Amino acid sequence: MRIALCNEVIAPMPFPQQCEYAAKLGYDGLEIAPYTLSHEPHRLGVAQIAASRSAAEDAGVRITGLHWLLVKPAGLSISTRDDQVRARTVDVMRSLIEQCAELGGRYLVHGSPQQRRIDAGDTRAAALGRAQESFAAIAETAEKAGVVYCVEALAADQTPLINTIEEAARMVEAIGSRAVRTMLDCSAAGRMETAPLASLVDRWLPQGLIAHVQLNDRNRRGPGQGEQRFAPLIGALVRHGYSGDIAIEPFDYVPDGPGAAARAIGYVRGLLEALQRS
Repeated sequence: MRIALCNEVIAPMPFPQQCEYAAKLGYDGLEIAPYTLSHEPHRLGVAQIAASRSAAEDAGVRITGLHWLLVKPAGLSISTRDDQVRARTVDVMRSLIEQCAELGGRYLVHGSPQQRRIDAGDTRAAALGRAQESFAAIAETAEKAGVVYCVEALAADQTPLINTIEEAARMVEAIGSRAVRTMLDCSAAGRMETAPLASLVDRWLPQGLIAHVQLNDRNRRGPGQGEQRFAPLIGALVRHGYSGDIAIEPFDYVPDGPGAAARAIGYVRGLLEALQRS
């Protein structure tokens, strides 16, 4: 179970410095938001991909995966009625899948709430259907690349589409590809789910539907900086033999990005050590 830091938390640092800082704190890797690397991340060249991978390897960390996929370029949507926009969006998704594999990552997390909204005058059902078609369209690319593409459930105040793990799971099951699965974002789950985090793991992980976990509190700070308690969640992951990655993803950086990253890794490593001793 590797622990990664979502790199936008320390994005003001140049990427090689991000890798070095994460390694010094004790992270195993970085989970990359592509927009932090380029304004057109789907068009990263071979040289930049190689340089990014080398920077991580030189620092002793891995690039574990990608998230926040569709922030850039502007104007993307998986749910719009505009066929041309959706086709362009799917092309970007496919490019990012291939880049993830080239960077050494093994998963992509599709959150991107602004890029899965409902067009004015449209219905939720129709928008949801088009979103599912977009995810189905990238399944073969993900299979060939050897990565897992995760449909992320997000809170209703962020997006009207796919707000619970059950909704994401139904979509994943309908697509029917082992390369398209869902994941657990603790902040979103803390605001949208009725069951505790550990119970969500107990329900969905044995079914093979949860392929990734992002740790953050419902207050959008790092794990350990709010009301949620993460020991039961970590315990459930260990109990079920989870071998995927967990990523630290705060949105509200307290006291700042580097400080939030440092506090979070200490908290999570402490939980893991306590479980190993018990």
